[in-house]
Amino acid sequence: MLEYENAKNRFTHKKKAIADFMSVNESYYVGIEKGEEAKLIAGHIMESGVKSADALHVACAILAGSDYFITTDDRLLKFRTEDIQVVTPGEFIRRLEADDK
Repeated sequence: MLEYENAKNRFTHKKKAIADFMSVNESYYVGIEKGEEAKLIAGHIMESGVKSADALHVACAILAGSDYFITTDDRLLKFRTEDIQVVTPGEFIRRLEADDK
Protein backbone atom coordinates (compact mmCIF):
# COMPACT_ATOMS: atom_id res chain seq x y z
CA MET A 1 0.00 0.00 0.00
CA LEU A 2 2.82 2.44 0.83
CA GLU A 3 4.62 1.67 -2.42
CA TYR A 4 1.38 2.17 -4.37
CA GLU A 5 0.60 5.48 -2.70
CA ASN A 6 4.19 6.70 -2.93
CA ALA A 7 4.22 5.98 -6.67
CA LYS A 8 1.34 8.45 -7.03
CA ASN A 9 3.29 11.21 -5.20
CA ARG A 10 4.01 14.01 -7.67
CA PHE A 11 6.75 15.56 -5.52
CA THR A 12 10.02 13.85 -6.42
CA HIS A 13 11.85 14.85 -3.22
CA LYS A 14 9.01 13.56 -1.03
CA LYS A 15 8.74 10.35 -3.07
CA LYS A 16 12.48 9.74 -2.59
CA ALA A 17 12.33 10.52 1.15
CA ILE A 18 9.45 8.10 1.64
CA ALA A 19 11.17 5.39 -0.43
CA ASP A 20 14.35 5.87 1.62
CA PHE A 21 12.37 5.65 4.85
CA MET A 22 10.68 2.43 3.72
CA SER A 23 14.04 0.96 2.75
CA VAL A 24 15.57 1.67 6.16
CA ASN A 25 12.46 0.59 8.08
CA GLU A 26 11.24 -2.25 5.91
CA SER A 27 10.77 -4.60 8.84
CA TYR A 28 8.08 -2.24 10.13
CA TYR A 29 5.85 -2.22 7.08
CA VAL A 30 4.00 -4.88 5.16
CA GLY A 31 5.55 -5.58 1.77
CA ILE A 32 3.98 -6.80 -1.43
CA GLU A 33 4.58 -10.43 -0.43
CA LYS A 34 1.67 -10.04 2.01
CA GLY A 35 -0.59 -8.50 -0.64
CA GLU A 36 -3.07 -11.35 -0.93
CA GLU A 37 -3.40 -11.70 2.83
CA ALA A 38 -3.87 -7.93 3.15
CA LYS A 39 -6.58 -7.99 0.46
CA LEU A 40 -8.40 -10.80 2.26
CA ILE A 41 -8.37 -8.93 5.58
CA ALA A 42 -9.35 -5.70 3.79
CA GLY A 43 -12.32 -7.47 2.23
CA HIS A 44 -13.65 -8.32 5.68
CA ILE A 45 -13.06 -4.75 6.86
CA MET A 46 -14.91 -3.36 3.82
CA GLU A 47 -18.00 -5.34 4.84
CA SER A 48 -18.39 -2.79 7.65
CA GLY A 49 -18.57 0.09 5.15
CA VAL A 50 -14.90 1.14 5.17
CA LYS A 51 -13.58 2.20 1.75
CA SER A 52 -11.09 -0.07 -0.03
CA ALA A 53 -7.93 2.05 0.36
CA ASP A 54 -8.68 2.69 4.03
CA ALA A 55 -9.41 -1.00 4.57
CA LEU A 56 -6.03 -1.89 3.06
CA HIS A 57 -4.30 0.56 5.39
CA VAL A 58 -5.95 -1.05 8.41
CA ALA A 59 -5.23 -4.55 7.07
CA CYS A 60 -1.54 -3.70 6.70
CA ALA A 61 -1.44 -2.28 10.21
CA ILE A 62 -2.96 -5.51 11.50
CA LEU A 63 -0.43 -7.61 9.55
CA ALA A 64 2.40 -5.45 10.90
CA GLY A 65 1.26 -6.22 14.44
CA SER A 66 0.28 -2.66 15.29
CA ASP A 67 -1.68 -2.11 18.47
CA TYR A 68 -3.33 1.08 17.23
CA PHE A 69 -4.56 2.62 13.98
CA ILE A 70 -4.76 6.39 14.40
CA THR A 71 -7.22 8.29 12.22
CA THR A 72 -9.68 11.16 12.10
CA ASP A 73 -11.89 9.40 9.53
CA ASP A 74 -15.37 8.96 11.03
CA ARG A 75 -16.10 5.82 9.01
CA LEU A 76 -12.86 4.19 10.18
CA LEU A 77 -13.49 5.20 13.78
CA LYS A 78 -16.72 3.17 13.72
CA PHE A 79 -14.86 0.01 12.66
CA ARG A 80 -14.22 -2.40 15.54
CA THR A 81 -12.08 -5.52 15.71
CA GLU A 82 -10.10 -7.41 18.32
CA ASP A 83 -7.06 -7.22 16.03
CA ILE A 84 -6.35 -3.48 16.38
CA GLN A 85 -7.66 -0.44 18.22
CA VAL A 86 -8.88 2.32 15.90
CA VAL A 87 -8.60 5.66 17.70
CA THR A 88 -8.34 9.40 17.15
CA PRO A 89 -4.99 11.12 17.72
CA GLY A 90 -6.35 12.60 20.95
CA GLU A 91 -7.60 9.24 22.21
CA PHE A 92 -4.23 7.69 21.42
CA ILE A 93 -2.41 10.33 23.48
CA ARG A 94 -4.86 9.92 26.38
CA ARG A 95 -4.28 6.16 26.37
CA LEU A 96 -0.51 6.60 26.32
CA GLU A 97 -0.66 9.06 29.18
CA ALA A 98 -2.90 6.69 31.16
CA ASP A 99 -0.40 3.86 30.61
CA ASP A 100 2.42 6.05 31.99
CA LYS A 101 0.61 6.58 35.29
